[in-house]
Amino acid sequence: MADKRNVTIGNSDLSVFPLSLGGNVFGWTADEQQSFAVLDAYAAGGGNFIDTADAYSAWVDGNSGGESETIIGRWLKSRGNRDRIVVATKVGSHPDRKGLRADNVKAAAEDSLRRLQTDHIDLYYTHYDDPGVPVEEFLGALDELVREGKVRHIAASNITSERLEEALDASDREGLVKYVALQPHYNLVSRSTYEGPLAAAAARHGLSAVPYFALASGFLTGKYRPQGTAVESQRAASAAKYLEDPRGPRVLEALDAVAAAHGVEVATVALAWLAAQPTVAAPIASARTVEQLPALLAVADLALTPEELATLTAASD
Repeated sequence: MADKRNVTIGNSDLSVFPLSLGGNVFGWTADEQQSFAVLDAYAAGGGNFIDTADAYSAWVDGNSGGESETIIGRWLKSRGNRDRIVVATKVGSHPDRKGLRADNVKAAAEDSLRRLQTDHIDLYYTHYDDPGVPVEEFLGALDELVREGKVRHIAASNITSERLEEALDASDREGLVKYVALQPHYNLVSRSTYEGPLAAAAARHGLSAVPYFALASGFLTGKYRPQGTAVESQRAASAAKYLEDPRGPRVLEALDAVAAAHGVEVATVALAWLAAQPTVAAPIASARTVEQLPALLAVADLALTPEELATLTAASD
């Protein structure tokens, strides 16, 4: 039975938990055993929406890409829960399958299906735009995958509003499968990449946003503070840069106040602000350990007041 807290992605038939579990840490900072524990806890908490990419985690010494998909595939097979999980992955960034040429898209999809040990991908993203490839070419390849039943719906990550409009126009004109969602870099301290033309285009066409870096590399968990203690994390440097921006401490102060009022974690409030923004369906956040999960899952049960949302937005302006 679907969770009553679930949301629908765009105009698709995908009903998802309002927090997508990021798979970038699987095979990187979380080994297979840790990853399985996190995945089990996420599913036990009502979660059903897992986000990964064929390239995760090729940046790690000794990895070649596909590690995250492989771990997720083993978990799905061992738990026998494939029909209850919405799996999103991406094409175009694997070291051996870069770009969006039609033959590459189709070959990369077969690679992902094999690693995920499944016969279909629920939501398939173009990971980065490939400006040298006409939109009709990669949409045609994606359309074939959908008609073959290997992909249910398609989406776009890291795309400009201009290229998005071009792709949507081509889908209408050529009768090809159409994007139902976007995956932008968007959070309480990084708003300019999405708010504006891209968000307007999403709203106009009924697309959902599934933002990545929803917690700003951990900064919005509140564990990085001015004159605070050093935090042992792969993302410490990325998160610390927000403290150098005057908005960073202001946002933390506002988050602290709202979190205290609700008796929840700072991270939960940051995710709830994002989930409340127009077009946003389900922010993406990753957990390296089971202990990090409750604050993420709690976003499904936290509704911020209009005043609280306004306070947080003003702090980040």
